[in-house]
Amino acid sequence: MLAIEDPVTPSPGATPAAALDASPQRLRSLARAAQHDILRRLAPPLRHDMVVHLQSLGMMAEALSARMDRGTVSHEDLQSSVSKLNRLSRQAVARCLEVSSWLEPAEDDTIALHEGVSEVVRLLATGLNFRGFELRTEMADGSLAVTRSAVRFLLAAAILSLADAAPGPGEIAVRAETSSSHGVVAVEYQPQPEGSFTQLHEPGDAPLAWPEVQALAVQHSVELLRKGQAVILRLPRAVVTTPLKMVPV
Repeated sequence: MLAIEDPVTPSPGATPAAALDASPQRLRSLARAAQHDILRRLAPPLRHDMVVHLQSLGMMAEALSARMDRGTVSHEDLQSSVSKLNRLSRQAVARCLEVSSWLEPAEDDTIALHEGVSEVVRLLATGLNFRGFELRTEMADGSLAVTRSAVRFLLAAAILSLADAAPGPGEIAVRAETSSSHGVVAVEYQPQPEGSFTQLHEPGDAPLAWPEVQALAVQHSVELLRKGQAVILRLPRAVVTTPLKMVPV
């Protein structure tokens, strides 16, 4: 089980539950809707994450099968190929489990803030680049642990929302800093310099509903502030408070 250390006090412009003027049941419904929409937008890169290792595994298996049919595989080559297949299969399983954790969080749903930011940026960078945006990160040193689901969904929502609202291509900078009790992630859109403008490609998806994203932030006890072309997240430190369940061997 996770607990939030040092609960944050809402700062001006943040989104406490009262600001949304909704019942707890309504907040949960809005948060679930936000999570569903964010997953919908992330489906292509998540699918690619799963498929890339499976494709490599299939290609190597087909190549080995063809060589065996021709009788050109020595015992040493066969052992080497089997070893590579085993390694690729483990990588494929690990990646599929990683992707499935977006749907069902792991029991220990924590991650170092800089690792969580890097994961989201890696997933979104290619798709946004095709739309005319460059993702850039600036992360301070530190190993502050935050709730993985919070940084995954809310950072993705912040980046996608700024890209959807942008008037043209440009740079989206993601900056992260930490203290002993919380981490702050600032996401800011900057347009391309005058004269380098190219046509902005539409995402092809409906933009995220910001009230739903606000409700998701409330569910994760995260302060969320959107001002103009910038979004700021303040994530409290998460710690494991109960022993993890052991899986029988």
